[in-house]
Amino acid sequence: MNTIGRLLPALVVAVLGCPAMARAAELKVVATTTDLAAVARAVGGDDVDVTALARPTEDPHFVDAKPSFIRIVNQADVLIEGGASLEAGWLPPILDSARNARISLGSAGRVVAAQGIPLLEVPTQLDRSMGDVHPQGNPHFMLDPVAAKTVAHSIQTGFCAVDGARCPDYEAGLRRFRDTVDAKLAAWQAALAPLKGTKVVTYHKDFDYFFERFGMEVVGTLEPKPGIPPSPTHLTDLIPKMRAEHVRLIVIEPFRERNNPDFVAQNTGARVLVLPAMPDGKDAPDYLSLIDSDIRRLLDVLAAAPATP
Repeated sequence: MNTIGRLLPALVVAVLGCPAMARAAELKVVATTTDLAAVARAVGGDDVDVTALARPTEDPHFVDAKPSFIRIVNQADVLIEGGASLEAGWLPPILDSARNARISLGSAGRVVAAQGIPLLEVPTQLDRSMGDVHPQGNPHFMLDPVAAKTVAHSIQTGFCAVDGARCPDYEAGLRRFRDTVDAKLAAWQAALAPLKGTKVVTYHKDFDYFFERFGMEVVGTLEPKPGIPPSPTHLTDLIPKMRAEHVRLIVIEPFRERNNPDFVAQNTGARVLVLPAMPDGKDAPDYLSLIDSDIRRLLDVLAAAPATP
């Protein structure tokens, strides 16, 4: 008994003092893109281990699907995808090879971010002549902070369904994220209020939700149709339209080519702004800093841009 009495305190310290034994393993979460991963980290905090498949500098429609993705997805407890056919070109083969029932469509571990989002540009008819049109609507909603709050709620619901024991943590994470977005949104809207009604042209339809949220108007794209590269004929038609509508800004993502945007800028007097659409882990390490950074860049470039005659 004396021996047991001496050993018992040591055993208690060993068990309680070991983080791996005192704390349940982190939930393994895989997100298709870094914006979804950033919101997942905000909701899950220290309870989740989040991996993003796509790099922030990749077009999320055309991700380089590496063989290592299969192992990562196979081990996931939760998969968060954008949905609305955003990843339709590369995610299904990975899921087929990973054979992970925990994240199959309809399971508790599958979060489709587009669910619950009122999508823009839902087509009334579909055919290949329209380009790479998404049948459910525009899937680039994550740059709208209000939509991001809805996505955060979907993520919290998924986390709680898979990991009920830590649901109070996830609910608290959701509240923090929502409260912070609400507080920041008022400041963002006030900062951009002088730009309300400003007309812009984008390369792809990645920024429609962002500019609609903040009262600016997208009047055209350098792509003649979604996913179709700019053509001389289309640009020839677009340039006089931009002049007539006094477009001061062309917004492109970091992975876009510059020849066509620069050509249009030279012929219209508009400025080209490279605007990140994803948190990059550096200048914009999380979702809120991404929106902060994009708004700051937008204000800086328009302050420096002369009014278009």
